[in-house]
Amino acid sequence: MTRAIMIQGAGSNVGKSMLVAGLARTLTRRGLSVAPFKPQNMSNNAAVTSDGGEIGRAQALQAMACGLEPLIDMNPVLLKPETDTGAQVIVQGKRFATLKARDYGKQKAALMPRVLESFYRLANGRDLIIIEGAGSPAEVNLRAGDIANMGFAMATNVPVVLVGDIDRGGVIAQLVGTHAVLSEEDRALIRGFVINKFRGDPTLFADGMDIIAARTGWSPFGIVPWFADAWRLPAEDVMDIASRTGGAIKIAVPRLNRIANFDDLDPLSAMPDVSVDIIPPGRPLPGDADLVIIPGSKSTIADLADFRVQGWDVDLQAHRRRGGQILGVCGGYQMLGRTIADPEGIEGPPSVVDGLGMLDIQTVMKPEKRLARTAAIYRPSGDTVAGYEIHIGDTDGPDCKHAWLEMNGHAVGAASPDGKVLGCYLHGLFSADGFRNTFLQRFDQPATDYAYQDGVDRTLDDLATHLETNLDVTALLDLATKISP
Repeated sequence: MTRAIMIQGAGSNVGKSMLVAGLARTLTRRGLSVAPFKPQNMSNNAAVTSDGGEIGRAQALQAMACGLEPLIDMNPVLLKPETDTGAQVIVQGKRFATLKARDYGKQKAALMPRVLESFYRLANGRDLIIIEGAGSPAEVNLRAGDIANMGFAMATNVPVVLVGDIDRGGVIAQLVGTHAVLSEEDRALIRGFVINKFRGDPTLFADGMDIIAARTGWSPFGIVPWFADAWRLPAEDVMDIASRTGGAIKIAVPRLNRIANFDDLDPLSAMPDVSVDIIPPGRPLPGDADLVIIPGSKSTIADLADFRVQGWDVDLQAHRRRGGQILGVCGGYQMLGRTIADPEGIEGPPSVVDGLGMLDIQTVMKPEKRLARTAAIYRPSGDTVAGYEIHIGDTDGPDCKHAWLEMNGHAVGAASPDGKVLGCYLHGLFSADGFRNTFLQRFDQPATDYAYQDGVDRTLDDLATHLETNLDVTALLDLATKISP
């Protein structure tokens, strides 16, 4: 018998993803077969699944919390913003279309059968599915055709627990206001609430819990204090990327407008000997950086234009003259070349644009997306690197002869003749402990050996214990309802 429960938020970024990951680890430790599910996600930080598709990074972390490989059915609809009004739509791991927000709104109801197909297929043979909503059900203007929150809960008759974020203030209004605007039918599916991100003495909010319960009729399941180690878990939202200072090795990362797959930064941020400085628009690249990493982008040509608007191209040239090192990953790799050609107009009108000229390579955009989990060898040391590719475009040129990675016997990536400018398509490089520790030796600073994946796993265990201590997890589990197609 498979049961399910849904965690929704009274707003965006209230901590739903982290709570689902923690609950998944908690209940897996109790011996249950658990899997995460998110009907619709919006993120440019995707993970490549073992069955050859892409899903939101948060669902990959939640799968890890369950001891599972990530699967496309864990996040059947993924929206990857390309502009302020449009996004690439990924359905069951593959590109479905690129749609404006208004056009996607008209498509949502038609996608519900695919969402339900994935949900019931994932549920088959498991004890529990923990479902994560998206945004907030209080956005009742989006209720028609909804597949992400109450529309999905109604279609599957799954009970909902609503999460409020007390750190941003107004949590009573968040929860009571949500109750007020929902229809009677939707309201009945919400059975309880959780207060998240509490700082200080939780007993001081006892009256607040009583007020919310009295105004809504929902059961209180607990107050979750601020989890200080949340930053050690891979971030999904670009707004959750934080600079980590204090280490002698200084890495600067320009925050591109359409930054994508920035999980490359998490293992570096976790190291005590490394400072990772996320540079927002309007701020120059720092002159004392040892390494500048240009990350992936969902819209490489547009982000390259914005890179120049920020003046970062001038800063990068100065960094290079000072002997600083540069790494471009995926879209950042493409930007470092001589030219980027888009003859089919994949990212906008057909064009050829000048790159930053740091590598003697050229990129041609092509419509076929490469999605693959891959392994490579770091040529200078022989260290193994495991990661993934998720990109469009082919890159070639003289500096590819100086490739610093090897994959299946073939040289990949590119390097400048002096080896100080590197580029590749392989994401996840720095998750490999041996490679990361070896790579950092090039900066003539001591770097402590650090087991990154073990650190993530320990943090998930700590999060699970944190939730066990502060939530009525047994009552939440008892609330979960048997599901059937």
